[in-house]
Amino acid sequence: MAKGPKMKTHKASRKVFKLRKNGTLSYSKSNSRKQTASDTSKQVRQRRNKGTLAKGEAKRLKKVL
Repeated sequence: MAKGPKMKTHKASRKVFKLRKNGTLSYSKSNSRKQTASDTSKQVRQRRNKGTLAKGEAKRLKKVL
């Protein structure tokens, strides 16, 4: 039985976003790796945590992942 064509995974998005079990997409926040001396300690601390994508954006990006 022939099935329809499948969508390819967008490799760049796959490296950035991670699909969690509950269906949300998580990502690592930017500007957290080096030269953080000029930032406040609150900014540095908040960048350590993963970010969660909004529902609308996640819905659109799940199709390419």
